[in-house]
Amino acid sequence: MDTKLTFKYDREGDILHIDKIPPYPEQESEELNDDVIARLNPTTGEVESLEVLFFSSRLMRRDLFEIPVAANLYLVERG
Repeated sequence: MDTKLTFKYDREGDILHIDKIPPYPEQESEELNDDVIARLNPTTGEVESLEVLFFSSRLMRRDLFEIPVAANLYLVERG
């Protein structure tokens, strides 16, 4: 089964959450460059979610940023 990404914005914390699965306590965290946190599966090391800190200020500055994570994106069947 394909995993869909969920995007949630926490206005109070100014954090964009990009999740493949909901966060859970056992996930490991690793800070990537440019104030991005990766949440990893503790067994496989697979990235399960990302947190982009200070998201609105990035929009105000109109900065582009890259996340050092590879992704294969494609449309899942609708229906």
